[in-house]
Amino acid sequence: MREAQVRERVVALARELATGGFLAATGGNIALRVDAASFAVTPSATDYYAMQAGDVSILRLADLVRIDGDRTPSVESALHARVFRHRAEVRWSIHTHQPIASACALLGEPLPVEDAGQRSLLGAQVAVVGYAPSGTAWLAAKLGKALRPGINAYLMQNHGVLCCGPELERAVEAVTALETLCAGHLQQLILARTADDVAGRQRLSAIVETLGSHASPSSSLPLAERSL
Repeated sequence: MREAQVRERVVALARELATGGFLAATGGNIALRVDAASFAVTPSATDYYAMQAGDVSILRLADLVRIDGDRTPSVESALHARVFRHRAEVRWSIHTHQPIASACALLGEPLPVEDAGQRSLLGAQVAVVGYAPSGTAWLAAKLGKALRPGINAYLMQNHGVLCCGPELERAVEAVTALETLCAGHLQQLILARTADDVAGRQRLSAIVETLGSHASPSSSLPLAERSL
């Protein structure tokens, strides 16, 4: 795939995810494997709706040296490089601060995946990556230790999530499936903890209803451009 086409696909996906509520302002980042030796990544501190294809950097996978592009690449480039180095089949790596899954990441607990459809996208469980400061080698190393074959979703404690996949559609479906899974999990936790607290449940009723509206697999946001 030509680098110009790679850049265009990264920008198109970034805008699509921003429109769907999974990315906002300059938070989060996206990477696409170009070939065995390089990958493309979104630029640092750039609004997704202002981003242009020329802003996307091409980095050498081995050492993150910039091969092409004038903008500073995402500070989380090392995270995506870890994924590509450990998972040869992965082409897309997506880091978001999507609201519900990011809230679930604060709990610091792995999530079992019982639904067959979600399991095919996410793996048998959603793994947890312990907290480390954003953009640090420490965080990248922690993710590297957590990476496992077949596990395509990772909750990064206090720092959002990372989803990956061998192709665009599968990676985006993992992002939406994770939001659905986390909505159901948080809803169940609230209901369980307020089982004997009528007043508490009433105070949290709006949150429970909102989570419920996202907890069905059919509520996952679709990818508008399947041809990306």
